Amino acid sequence: MINGHTEIIAHIGYPTHSFKAPMIYNPYFEQAGINAVVVPMGCKAENYPALFKSVFTLENIRGALITMPHKVSTVGLIDEVTAAVRVAGACNAVKRLVDGRLLGDMFDGTGFVRGVQRKGFELTGRRALVVGTGGVGSAIAASLAAAGIAAISLFDVNTACCEALAQRLKDNHPQIQVTTGSNDPAGHDLVVNATPLGMNETDALPMDTSRLSPETFVGEVVMRAENTAFLAAAQARGCRTQVGTDMLYEQIPAYLEFFGWPSTTAEVLRRVARLNG
Repeated sequence: MINGHTEIIAHIGYPTHSFKAPMIYNPYFEQAGINAVVVPMGCKAENYPALFKSVFTLENIRGALITMPHKVSTVGLIDEVTAAVRVAGACNAVKRLVDGRLLGDMFDGTGFVRGVQRKGFELTGRRALVVGTGGVGSAIAASLAAAGIAAISLFDVNTACCEALAQRLKDNHPQIQVTTGSNDPAGHDLVVNATPLGMNETDALPMDTSRLSPETFVGEVVMRAENTAFLAAAQARGCRTQVGTDMLYEQIPAYLEFFGWPSTTAEVLRRVARLNG
């Protein structure tokens, strides 16, 4: 039963956003006996600052999950941010600290990195290529940097966006070699498609997959299809791969830890989720 003692996580996105999080979190909370609930809240950009401020006046609010288009504007509404937020330039999780201050973090990339690591791929000292430097690509780059990669190559058709991310990486992780301007996967240990290419069957591939080495680990962020044409092409080259939905399920345990609740595994979350009604 939801009552005044039930802790709330606000899930704030655009009114037409598909709110999947409550259908994963809430069944898990029920199964784990956690007196909490994720509540979807649709909000237009012009109304977001006022809503955000009012949500955190609730006595039983623990935090908020932030989706597009509010991730960037959230950074200016909170008191403290992590290195991941500084690199990504965006925030998708906010919690209220004991003293009332608001701390923001970014977990879009955390899910990707945790998935890769749980598949046995060691990131320390490796070379990575991230194609697509928008919101999710920036978050993945931030998490890869935190995981200890030695070098990262960035590519985006939006050159300014790509160069801005490169500079943020250099500012926050000066030990990492950062290059831009090429989507050639040759010579990289890890390759990530962080573009929307693959959402439609007629989409071009994000890079020349004939240049992939069989030893390269290949990751995808597109979730519409479990196995995209890009992943199929990588698998044909002998590469190990990670599907886009792994990123979603792997980041939720990190969120739970951030908010101070008992964590779990991606397998448990997949089992209890009610995404199909």
